Amino acid sequence: MTDQPTRPNRETREAERADAEVTAQADRPPTSEEERLAEEQVLDPDVAKHEREMAERGAKQEGEGRIP
Repeated sequence: MTDQPTRPNRETREAERADAEVTAQADRPPTSEEERLAEEQVLDPDVAKHEREMAERGAKQEGEGRIP
C-alpha cells in the first residue's frame, strides 16, 4: 500500500453510489431442511429474556447514537 492519498475516479464514485443503495438480503431462500431444523430448535428462556430486555432498553435509549 502507498502512503500517498488517492483520488477516486468517476467510475469508482458511481460504483460506490450503486453499492450504497443495495439493501442487505440473503443470497438464497432457506431449504426445506434448514427450515425444519430451525423450527426444531429449543429457545433458551434466559436468552429470550435477555433479548426482550435489550430490545426494551434500546427502545428507551436517549442521547448520542440513538436512532430516531
